[in-house]
Amino acid sequence: MSPNPEVVMPAVHYESYTDARTHLKDLLDAAERGRVATVRRDSARTAMVDVDRLRHFLASLSPARAQVVPEAGGWSVFIPGLPVAADGASFDEAITEMIDALREYAEDWQERLLDAPNHRENWGLVQLISLSDDEQLRDWLVDAAR
Repeated sequence: MSPNPEVVMPAVHYESYTDARTHLKDLLDAAERGRVATVRRDSARTAMVDVDRLRHFLASLSPARAQVVPEAGGWSVFIPGLPVAADGASFDEAITEMIDALREYAEDWQERLLDAPNHRENWGLVQLISLSDDEQLRDWLVDAAR
């Protein structure tokens, strides 16, 4: 029996991953609709969130603050406070290189920087990078550069 679309679906909370696994469809449906959806495992509680909603939220919460400057016949791109920069012969090439540099940073963060005191606060940025395609990252960077 399919649910009535007019019925408001409440938040879903499962007190064990076994219970969540049994109700995975309900858990995913709630997350996709933007409802609160959580699973408890031992003492930790984890939230399930739709990727597009999370990406949109992170992008609105974390402006790129990218600086794009003409330099030595080309362009340089950097984000103040991040150890990421790129250069290119043209504006577009510099942005493309910055996207690659951001992806490398996100990969390094996942592998070894997540617990480093000067990088651990970049969790949101790494999520944003990882959840975005190249065009979304380009828009995020270029909007900041304008």
